Amino acid sequence: MNLPKLVHVKQRFPQNKILNLELHVKKELKRNLPSIPKGSSIAITVGSRGISNRVLIVKTVVDYLKEVGCSPFIIGAMGSHGGGTAEGQLDVLTSLGFTEETIGCPVVTSDEVIEIGKTKKGFTMYCDRYAWEADGIIVMNRIKLHTAFRGPNESGLLKMITVGLGKAKGANQLHRQGPANMSETIREVGGAFLQTGKVLAGIGIVENSFDETANLEVIRPDEIIVLEQKLLELSKSYFPRIPIEELDLLIIKTMGKNYSGTGMDTNVIGRNKIFGVPEPEKPTYKRVVVLDLDDASHGNATGIGLADLTTERLYQKVDKQKTYLNCLTSTYVQRGMIPLVLPNDKEAIGAAVQSLGIDNPMSLRLAVIENTLELEHLYISENLVGEIEGKADIQSTPFEIQFTEAGTLNLSISVH
Repeated sequence: MNLPKLVHVKQRFPQNKILNLELHVKKELKRNLPSIPKGSSIAITVGSRGISNRVLIVKTVVDYLKEVGCSPFIIGAMGSHGGGTAEGQLDVLTSLGFTEETIGCPVVTSDEVIEIGKTKKGFTMYCDRYAWEADGIIVMNRIKLHTAFRGPNESGLLKMITVGLGKAKGANQLHRQGPANMSETIREVGGAFLQTGKVLAGIGIVENSFDETANLEVIRPDEIIVLEQKLLELSKSYFPRIPIEELDLLIIKTMGKNYSGTGMDTNVIGRNKIFGVPEPEKPTYKRVVVLDLDDASHGNATGIGLADLTTERLYQKVDKQKTYLNCLTSTYVQRGMIPLVLPNDKEAIGAAVQSLGIDNPMSLRLAVIENTLELEHLYISENLVGEIEGKADIQSTPFEIQFTEAGTLNLSISVH
């Protein structure tokens, strides 16, 4: 197989980050968390995302609550993820490092929700039973661009209330509104939930382009809607992208729910796969090949339908029950459709090149990334070097793409 030589490049991203995160979290809690009666039980929401420093942040919150005489516990708040079951969600939390031993408090999961009321527009407010029975809830989540909808509020605290605490019922109700109405819906449901007085505070996290904690704020309930919007704008300024907007072939080594809610971030690859919703004009990647599913995704291959080709290795890791539940709950069934499956990396990449019908494969516009979350380091074909000036720095001389005898791509991108 003739392929152009690759060059390792390193992107230039803003490097803002919180240096002493534990101290920062404590200061934020002291300043913005209200006085809580001693002995109060406090539920802290934890989702299925691979948020950076997640264990340190949550443990710091837990330790602080203990110091002021409260009884904190972690609640699994992840919609239909983990197969929508208490056991599945506990497995996800454990894989992310959340255990009673590491956090210092109970970790509770449930698939049971209760209806706590209706909004002015008739939406049902759902809440995890254990969280609602607590004396108070601290809602924590990363704030960033959503992979399905746009609006003043996207992925963040309001979505954690609507979908995380609402479990599969909350997720299904939201997604039935369609992408055009989802931002408005999470403001409606989340805002009404905040009016119940059950939420003590929100913890909004913004990560930089290196997947590091750049900003963290403890937010009072009456400020969550507005401040989340400001933090979303900050998050957009950090959002990492591939430095080339037009490619013939994008190779993604690994996908998974721990990298993006859709396995591969739609904002990075320029594909939505939502019926009736136009695809983005940019970026334009003619073929997308994904080679593997991260074990931390627990078989959930939501987003596999965003790719054109994949490998038998990835396909054998797919848990259909978890994947289908996630896609059916979101209503975006196209994202769960299986692309062409080839025996190994080499044959999947070769089939992608063949399908492009390019007369001279050496002119192929090609990029290889580890996943859609970590984009500081990547590989591009030698013919694209002139297009990254001012965006990235060259880290290697051109080299040939190598495969193992089993046909596995022999290329490491993990550079620290």
